Amino acid sequence: MTTPTSSRGRRRAPTRIERAAGRAAALQKPRVILALLLLLALTCVMLLDGYLRAEVGGDQRVRTGASSSKVPDKVLDGGPILTFRGGRASTVSVPSKTIALTFDDGPNPTYTPQVLKILEQYDVPATFFLVGSMVSRYPSIVKTMVGQGNEVGIHTFTHVDLSYQSDARVNREMQQTQLALAGAAGITTTLFRAPYSSETDAIDNYSWPVYKKLGDEGYTSVFVDTDSDDWKKPGVSKIVKWATPSGTKGAAVLFHDAGGERSQTIKALPQYIKKMKAKGYTFTTVSGVIEKRNAATRQAAAASTTSNGQTGTSTGTGTGTGLTEAGVTGTGTGTGTGTGTGGTGTGSEPGGTAPNGTAPNGTVPNGEGGTATGGTGTRTTAVSRLQAAHRTATGMTLYEGKALIVAVAIAEWALPLLSGLLFVVGVAVMGRFGMMLLIARRHYRQRNKRRFSWGPTVSRPVSVIVPAYNEKECIANTLESLARSTHPIEVIVVDDGSTDGTSEIARAAADKLGMPNVRVIRQENAGKPAALNNGVRNASYDIVVMMDGDTVFEPETVRHLVQPFADPEVGAVAGNAKVGNRNTVIGAWQHIEYVMGFNLDRRMYDLLRCMPTIPGAIGAFRREAVLEVGGMSEDTLAEDTDITIAMHRAGWRVVYQEHAKAWTEAPGSLKQLWSQRYRWSYGTMQALWKHRKSLTDKGPSGRFGRVGMPLVVLFQIVTPVFAPLIDVFTVYSMIFVDFEAALLAWLAVLGIQLTCAAYAFRLDKEKYRYLAMMPLQQLAYRQMMYLVLIHSCITALTGGRLRWQKLKRTGEVGTPAGVSG
Repeated sequence: MTTPTSSRGRRRAPTRIERAAGRAAALQKPRVILALLLLLALTCVMLLDGYLRAEVGGDQRVRTGASSSKVPDKVLDGGPILTFRGGRASTVSVPSKTIALTFDDGPNPTYTPQVLKILEQYDVPATFFLVGSMVSRYPSIVKTMVGQGNEVGIHTFTHVDLSYQSDARVNREMQQTQLALAGAAGITTTLFRAPYSSETDAIDNYSWPVYKKLGDEGYTSVFVDTDSDDWKKPGVSKIVKWATPSGTKGAAVLFHDAGGERSQTIKALPQYIKKMKAKGYTFTTVSGVIEKRNAATRQAAAASTTSNGQTGTSTGTGTGTGLTEAGVTGTGTGTGTGTGTGGTGTGSEPGGTAPNGTAPNGTVPNGEGGTATGGTGTRTTAVSRLQAAHRTATGMTLYEGKALIVAVAIAEWALPLLSGLLFVVGVAVMGRFGMMLLIARRHYRQRNKRRFSWGPTVSRPVSVIVPAYNEKECIANTLESLARSTHPIEVIVVDDGSTDGTSEIARAAADKLGMPNVRVIRQENAGKPAALNNGVRNASYDIVVMMDGDTVFEPETVRHLVQPFADPEVGAVAGNAKVGNRNTVIGAWQHIEYVMGFNLDRRMYDLLRCMPTIPGAIGAFRREAVLEVGGMSEDTLAEDTDITIAMHRAGWRVVYQEHAKAWTEAPGSLKQLWSQRYRWSYGTMQALWKHRKSLTDKGPSGRFGRVGMPLVVLFQIVTPVFAPLIDVFTVYSMIFVDFEAALLAWLAVLGIQLTCAAYAFRLDKEKYRYLAMMPLQQLAYRQMMYLVLIHSCITALTGGRLRWQKLKRTGEVGTPAGVSG
């Protein structure tokens, strides 16, 4: 806020109003930022939920038929467990009469718990290859899974074919799944199974580099020997048959606990377990398979050493962060030292010979540590051998994982709620349109019948009150329009401490126009309500018409406006406010809003006898009614809404007179528009809160409280606040779901709005050409109004207060004859 400077160049202290304006401006910016942050948070929640459901960043491509010329034959022909020790690939086969039971695509809230129950019942461990997005959505299932003694591996975060993905995407898929596991069960894992993979002979030239990359990082890739093909839903008997290996062969068997309807799998699993146990098979995890091969390797080494008559010792230690597997048969590299009697002994590490006893990548395989003595040795295992691939998550990995789980939980809770609210908002909006059309049509027909009359013609003089604060650009046009009035009036201009010579311009205009019925009253700056109250006190007649200093009336406006007072129950009348400066984009948007949003609404509220607002630009009151309710209140920023509700509560009827037209200068810039609508929406909330006791009142006050107030809250606060959901969901659907369907839905809603707007324009006899601006209004203008309302809600919740704000005027709205239609 700049400090005013006097004509002598010395700075003067800012006035009370200027200080209040400065404080208000200082408070507005953080609240605007908070409103934007709320919308940003909503967008982030939707994007997170869409990512979890593979709507955002999803890739459904699956590679088939590619060449495998670059894949080593020993891998293509090897076992289902693939590891890279020292950069060299080796595979492990499942021992005979052993089943490594594996499940893909989980967890699923319906089927995975049933699988776990069956496994627990038959005391069978399994290895679950989990999709990270599902882990983050159902963490409790994973925690139970691990606690039950099962092993888990990574099946990527979004179930994509990694052969199509960049290194960055591959890393992200793995890291995010590790974080999900850390947050859900406090672990990470070294096991990996690629989506859409099968046996090792299906590895091709595109997927091979991915497996090598992950192997170098310490991951063990797991394939299958035997596929139950349960996803085809062939029937329980065929699932059991297809999952059974031939003879006594061991196998890594694939089932699915998610990814579709799995009731057949649930029925087949107990039968399969009982069948295989009857055949003498044992069940283990992938790490259990590796441990069996590791034990077999140690026994073979011990037998070889004994047969050669040699004794020796070897020691091997290793530390690091690499992820490697234990018990891999094949050849590995390493260096070590050995001593013995009768020959040279070599210390044997799982996966091959390690002459120096150093594990590949500097890591003790499978988290094991200790010493091996005499070729057979003993080991102390840090974790269960069946879960040897698990690592305890610590530090930032653990905290980030828990944060991910919390964020996903919020998204999982918020999105259904928001979807429900979206449905309610949609129904409310459509209901409002339908109700407005039906009631507005009835209102128009009722009030435009030839025989319709309010009663005896009102021809007595009335007082017109014009509050003005720095209205030098407009006040002359306002008085000129009143000079043409066909109804007898007195004009009271209340200058609310203007500093631009408004009162002098008003007097000069009155003299020039020959208007002896004009009085100019000056007062210290006290705000619009005080200026209106001053005018009411000085009014000579029992009916007072209130208008803004930037507004012009048509010659017949006052006559039309006061006719409803022929009905003694009518205490106030709302006129038909029109946008005069409608030939700009912003003006055209507001013109549509005035005709459709304000005047069509007023027709509905009139027949329902719950009119919430008499516009400040044009309204008429019985003077005794204004005094009865205490005049214009300074309790709220929306003094017009405040006094209208007070009129209802006092038992007066408030009606809408469509033929009484006033032309007002709407804000010409987005900044001014924001300021005006912010004051309006915040003031409306203040007024509704002030009169909240009408909800429990009886009589006319209770009628407004139980009919008018809920309608205003629903249609002017709740619906607009949540209406951005419609736009955000629409944009989201266009980008990530189905562009054509979302676009058609948006166009359908726009069509309904255009229909309502066209009907409103027809009733007001407006030209339809402005409706061409409506699509753009929906894209830009409406979003701004949403932000304004959200800003107002935040201000109300944080207890902020504002004063009457003066908008910059241009005076371009002249007499009605000069306003283009």
